Amino acid sequence: METALTRLVGIRHPIVQTGMGWVAGPRLVSASANAGALGILGSATMTVDRLREAIRQVRSRTDAPFGVNLRADASDAGDRVRILIEEGVRVASFALAPSAELIAELKEAGVVVIPSIGARRHAEKVAAWGADAVIVQGGEGGGHTGEVATTVLLPQVVDAVRIPVVAAGGFFDGRGLVTALAYGAAGIAMGTRFLLTSDSTVPDAVKARYLAATVKDVTVTTAVDGLPHRMLRTDLVDALEDSGRAKALLHAMRRAAGFRKLSGLTWRQMVRDGLALKHGKELSWSQVLLAANTPMLLKSAMVDGRTDLGVMASGQVAGVIEDLPPCAELVERIMKEAEGTIESLGSLRSVR
Repeated sequence: METALTRLVGIRHPIVQTGMGWVAGPRLVSASANAGALGILGSATMTVDRLREAIRQVRSRTDAPFGVNLRADASDAGDRVRILIEEGVRVASFALAPSAELIAELKEAGVVVIPSIGARRHAEKVAAWGADAVIVQGGEGGGHTGEVATTVLLPQVVDAVRIPVVAAGGFFDGRGLVTALAYGAAGIAMGTRFLLTSDSTVPDAVKARYLAATVKDVTVTTAVDGLPHRMLRTDLVDALEDSGRAKALLHAMRRAAGFRKLSGLTWRQMVRDGLALKHGKELSWSQVLLAANTPMLLKSAMVDGRTDLGVMASGQVAGVIEDLPPCAELVERIMKEAEGTIESLGSLRSVR
């Protein structure tokens, strides 16, 4: 199936596997790429040296195009961009809007720039700055999210910009792909659906927790870092929502100390990265620290298997996913279902 997205990045199918921290590593990304989708490495949880190593590991496993997701507000964003350019990565995606200068640097080196956005005005801004495409995530998506549903946000953005738009938030099958195409999107992006594959390195116990979840078990909370964050309800979420400020601060400092040791960041850098996420909101010091070391909270679940202590970012689709197929089987299934759906729609006739 050829769309503006497949032509832009050179993939076979208009499907993107998003850059999830601790989840989108070399194994999942290469499996997604080999299946014909666009696999994206999640680099926010990697050191600079590990990022270069991970890129080379992906390239050793696939000849297909792939991308790297970056935090535009990270203190070492410039170093990471240079690695992408030096290693010949095809796509740079961003969880927050990159600056016009960063976009220009990447485009001059031939890297396709695809920021993720959650509002029409953000799409208009990055398009004006030269972004090649945008991923539009509606409120159904996992992680930091907004209040506007994909079915409302997507057509707004499609009508507002003249670059390819990729739909995210609530997609897991071929029917969703056809729906996105009908709205004018050039493809879909999925996180939770790729997390729940056999190629994902997330521990089996964590995957089982996702598979057991109902739609009602996926919640949005501001208790972690002061921003709306969609995730599975866990003991940690309950504890943070019930804690007073003093208890929450002690908890945050303990977590932050662990992440500082893991990442090599100084306390000053962690606080600076946490403050960068405020977006004008009033955050407590515990929320600033938790915002800076959210990767450590994700690691507890996604790497260590601690469903009781970790953050389990999740789209609402977790409540309707029931299996763990390999990426190749998943992508093939989606494309066959999409083709079947299009054929069924083609058989419809208007009644006068």
